[in-house]
Amino acid sequence: MSTSIDGLQNFRDTGGTPLVAGGETRSGVLYRSEALSTLTPTGVAELAATGIGVIADFRTDMERRMAPDVLPDSRPFHVVQLPLLEGAMTGFAQSAMQAKDPDAAKAAIGAALAQLPSLGDLYVSMLEHGAGSFAELARLVANGAAVPVGTTAGDDHSAVLVHCTAGKDRTGVAVALLLDAVGAERAAVVSDYASSAAHLEGPWADRMRGMITAMGVPLTPELDALITDTPASAIEQALAWTDAHGGAAAYLQSGGLADTELEALRARLAG
Repeated sequence: MSTSIDGLQNFRDTGGTPLVAGGETRSGVLYRSEALSTLTPTGVAELAATGIGVIADFRTDMERRMAPDVLPDSRPFHVVQLPLLEGAMTGFAQSAMQAKDPDAAKAAIGAALAQLPSLGDLYVSMLEHGAGSFAELARLVANGAAVPVGTTAGDDHSAVLVHCTAGKDRTGVAVALLLDAVGAERAAVVSDYASSAAHLEGPWADRMRGMITAMGVPLTPELDALITDTPASAIEQALAWTDAHGGAAAYLQSGGLADTELEALRARLAG
């Protein structure tokens, strides 16, 4: 199973995360990444060779239009759209870059800057409004992401790949919820989230910063952190919020995840 996909900086398997009860999460079940718009031809072939059968996309319609996913045509993939507006800051930058009217472009960035939150507050806002979307991702993983119609018999394409634009905010909160709900060690959950900043530094982060500065918008430390950073304190704030509301498992259930689906999620991801 490939551990990297050419053209992606923030792709990884969530398998191998230590569990409180001992052991670790299963590999080849749940993957995470940034948007798949930058896949190279080699990356497309590598994705096709994985066991991934379902792509869960947290991006908004605007984000998807600006940077469509590049998927293999050699076999089917089931794409599930779970749009969450919170966390779409990089989507605003992309839409601004594509706008033909400079005034409209500046207005799009200005609207985002006017509502600039801290990452931790942004994540709490996601949690307050996104329980249904997060629960649906958990359901996809719990169900083993039924192999899409047309897949060769015997092939195991039951894994789920979840992404947004950067793969750090909406994806980061989602993965943290699922790992926490199946009993992963909290420190390991936080560490996985925090690693995204290092993965994204370089071409991806430079491209996002360029989108902002090209519009004449000052790249303040606060804005740069919102776009590229993954401080441990941000996901810790999000998980503290779920702790105060019964924990990650109860939170997913509040979004519609059934008891049987929660058990299936634990069996599928934690074994």
